[in-house]
Amino acid sequence: MPNGPLKLHRRCQAAIDRLELPHALSVEILCRYLAARRQRPLRLHPLPPEAAAAGTCGMWLATDTEDHVFYEQRTALLHQRHIILHEIGHLLFDHRTPLDGDTGWGMLLPDLDMRTVRRLLRRTNYTTEQEQEAELFASLLGTMISEPFRQQPGGVLGRLEAAMGVDSPHGTA
Repeated sequence: MPNGPLKLHRRCQAAIDRLELPHALSVEILCRYLAARRQRPLRLHPLPPEAAAAGTCGMWLATDTEDHVFYEQRTALLHQRHIILHEIGHLLFDHRTPLDGDTGWGMLLPDLDMRTVRRLLRRTNYTTEQEQEAELFASLLGTMISEPFRQQPGGVLGRLEAAMGVDSPHGTA
């Protein structure tokens, strides 16, 4: 289909345009904006190491009342941002994957009642139309982000920076 890539680009750009986003945009501002617009929390979480070991680098999980975006934290900040924007693309396009049987996610996310899960999409490849759409959406939206995604380091480094009042380049999520 010769018009496929062009139609995909137009669809993604139209979705971004409909958002009417503020000019000063960060991942954090985008998430707060979408949560307010959709009237449901949008929470960011580092991906559990077990999921990353299984080949997943991002995931969108929708429950009855809120959305959760998981991202691989053991990668560059720019890549983390792209993963989050990709998952937000799935969320905004309302992409669906059937939840058949035991997916094993209950073991990876033990605090989550899997009966409340309505959508669970994980990012592992780009062969489907949904994945290509989310990937292009993330690339286009990424050009509008004015600052990188930042996360406060944990452990000793995070506590040391906080105690010393150091303005970390990692910031907060």
